[in-house]
Parts: sequence; C-alpha cells; structure tokens
Amino acid sequence: MKISIVTPSFNQGAFIAEAVESVLAQNDADVEHIILDNCSTDETPAVLARYPHLKVICEKDKGQSDALNKGFKAATGDIIGWLNADDKYLPGCFERVREAFSRHAGFDLIYGDYRLVDARGQLIRVRKELGFDLFMLKYLHVLYIPTTTTFFRRKVFDEGNFIDIDYHYSMDYEFFLRLAGRGYQFGHIPQVMADFRWHRTSKSSTYTLRQKEEMEEALLAQDKFLKKLNPSARIFVRHLLMAVARLKRYVLKFFIGAYFVR
Repeated sequence: MKISIVTPSFNQGAFIAEAVESVLAQNDADVEHIILDNCSTDETPAVLARYPHLKVICEKDKGQSDALNKGFKAATGDIIGWLNADDKYLPGCFERVREAFSRHAGFDLIYGDYRLVDARGQLIRVRKELGFDLFMLKYLHVLYIPTTTTFFRRKVFDEGNFIDIDYHYSMDYEFFLRLAGRGYQFGHIPQVMADFRWHRTSKSSTYTLRQKEEMEEALLAQDKFLKKLNPSARIFVRHLLMAVARLKRYVLKFFIGAYFVR
C-alpha cells in the first residue's frame, strides 16, 4: 500500500526539515510527500529546495484547512497521512500503519500514541491514548486523536469527505466528528508513532480559546441532542457531559497505565 504524506506549510522553516527527514527516515520506497506551502517568506523555500523528491505546491491558500484539502486531492497513495510542518514521525511509524490497515480491513482511519516535545525537540511527556470512543470524541474538553499520528484510507477522500475550510483552529475535531457521524471506523495503534511539537508560535498554544470556541460550534452543529435543548439547559448538560467524559478518560487511562509512562 502506497503512503502519501500531506504537509501544510507557512513560515515553518525552523522545523520543516525535521518533518521531511522523518519521512525519509522511514526508509520506505513507496511513499510520496506533498508540501502545500502558502508562499512562505522565511527560509522554507530554501529548505525545501534541498529535497528534490518532494512534491511542492507553492501558492496562496485560504488557510491550513484549504491547504490540506489540496494535498488530500493531490495524493495518489492508498493510505494518506497528515503531518504538520513542525511535527515529525518516529522510526517504524509507516510499518506499523501498514500492518494495522492490513490486519483490520474495517478500519477507515487509524491513530497512534505520540510524544509531546518542545521547540528544541526535547521530550515533555509521552501521551498514551485510548481506543476510539464516540462519547469522549464528542464531549471531552480536548481532542484526544492526534493528527500527527492519523492516517486515512484513500476511500475517505474518494467518497467526498474533506475538511471544512470555515474552521481554522479545530478543523481536525470537526472533521473527525463528521466522519464518525457518517459511520467511518476509527482504529487505535497503542504505540508511540510521532512527535507533536508544542511551541509559542503553534496554533495549539497561541489560539487555545478560539480552538475551544470552534470545538463547541462543531459539536452543536452535529449533535442533535444538544441542538434541540434551550440555551440555558444546553450549557448545564454540556458541562455535565464534559465532566463525565473527563472522568471516564482519567479512569480508563489510569487502568492502562497511561499516567505512568516514562
């Protein structure tokens, strides 16, 4: 199964070489890496020029979601991965992905565990995740499916599913929620597969409030139960469901030893 990696890029010259090198380090001959660069003005063009194997699309876009959709449409692989320019894969990642899709024919997308690292790539903590749970996907206070370890079967995009470009900070949450609602099957690989970089210019650290607001917008748009409640009741029920989802996550992660990983 051929793998396509899609990387949206804008002024991430300080990190993008590591992302590219992490794909090369898989030592996999049947891989294409597509970079969607929004006309970066930093060192990104010079860095990308060092890698002639890349498929670079350099043009203005309407944001990260739009760039990702362009990449998903251009991808020719049977499996498609989403790697942001400041993240990177760990050795053996692609081997585990192929094995999981081969073993589980019903999985439409899979995700694995990851390491949270700082701007210099120094380990902050290991994040061991849980198997897919729709209740937690909907109502948890955070998105527990990391895009940096997420891989899709090609059919997901062939069947017309793409990211909503109106979302700029929680596009992944909205997309996963929509796919789950349409019956696509999620699988989890209980192995550490990539590094997610937490730094001062990343969206996750800079736009936390807006990210949460977009998550609530996406949930309300797709959750018929919450949508039919009046505003005051909705706030109470939403906080109650969030508390239950958080407690469920803490208990389950405790029993799998997720909080004791070193």
